[in-house]
Amino acid sequence: MIYVRMHSTDNGNMIAMCDSELIGKVLTEGDIEINLRDYSDFYKGQLTSSKEALTMVKREDIHSANIVGKEAIKVALDRKIIEKANVKTVNKVPYANAFRVK
Repeated sequence: MIYVRMHSTDNGNMIAMCDSELIGKVLTEGDIEINLRDYSDFYKGQLTSSKEALTMVKREDIHSANIVGKEAIKVALDRKIIEKANVKTVNKVPYANAFRVK
């Protein structure tokens, strides 16, 4: 299951997607920290399956993205929100950030 939340910004929509089992964790490796405990509300939106998330997420509606977790990354790759080359890992958990420049 994946949390999907859309945030409205001055530049357009920002999507936050995170695998549900990662909420409440803090992922650290070297200088990288992804705090899914203190910032869980940023990701907690609609809890959905990967299949449902594929129908909800439209690339053209998104200006920027914060994606954490294997399922969420797969959805973002399938919808072409991110590119595989931009996926990184922290504690073996994949994550990606994307920004569209107009």
